[in-house]
Amino acid sequence: MPIYTYTTLDDLPAVNGTFATGINDNGQIVGYSFDESYRGFLYSNGAYTTLNDPSAGSIGSFAVGINDTGQIVGSYFDANSREHGFLYSGGSYTTFDDPLGVYGTVPFGINNNGQIVGLYRDNTGTHGFFLFNGLYAPVDDPSAAFDGTLASGTVASGINNTGQIVGYYTDANSRSHGFLYSNGTYTTLDDPLGTNGTQAFGINDQGQIVGYYRDAGGTHGFLYSGGTYTTIDDPLGVGQTQAWGVDASGHVVGYYNDGHTNHGFLLTITPNPPPPAGTTADMILRGANGSSNPG
Repeated sequence: MPIYTYTTLDDLPAVNGTFATGINDNGQIVGYSFDESYRGFLYSNGAYTTLNDPSAGSIGSFAVGINDTGQIVGSYFDANSREHGFLYSGGSYTTFDDPLGVYGTVPFGINNNGQIVGLYRDNTGTHGFFLFNGLYAPVDDPSAAFDGTLASGTVASGINNTGQIVGYYTDANSRSHGFLYSNGTYTTLDDPLGTNGTQAFGINDQGQIVGYYRDAGGTHGFLYSGGTYTTIDDPLGVGQTQAWGVDASGHVVGYYNDGHTNHGFLLTITPNPPPPAGTTADMILRGANGSSNPG
């Protein structure tokens, strides 16, 4: 069995929570934290750097996705409580808004080609978008239902360097389903344990996907790899773990709630070490469960 090592990420003095939402292949992590207001952060080489779009109102900024060149996407609320996307690149913030997003634009992911995915909201509900070279294209899963509420529709939340997109949609019964959009085809992703819905958020170039599912006990992160879903639950979490980003090495970031507040986490998955010299895996397992070898 592989070894799962969780490292808590807390951007202090964020007494009301830290949320890790994206990771690149250089190990840089982005997210946001909350005290009196929200503020984005970049975690790199053990240090937190605040990211706060100067156009943000009193609510603050949210950093969500990062690529390998250090470009970061996120959003902020203006003084009128409308949400706008931003791109942070080379030390400068650039605001962008999907022209159809009359009720706001929220980016989630950016790849090394500068392609961005996210959501915009209009009178029918929520729609995914794909942005490249200033041109927007809709990303709407054909199974999505739109009832005029902001909770209905499609969200595009992650994109890898080959252009594969993940996200989630809401059906006519208000249940969420993850999806993978690849080569013009939408494939639904439903964790078999997700009795109350599944949402996908991140994808790496190997096609590994992370997100979370809901059951009667709360929310649980998942890693989808090679056709298999593996649950990700931070051991310090109480009923809530969400996985949002995954890099090329399979490191996963997200956040958990300890019953009082939210904390970011970094999950490292390593192979189980080989048995000591002179032993076998079978001997170790039998010793661990108290059984003896009849031979």
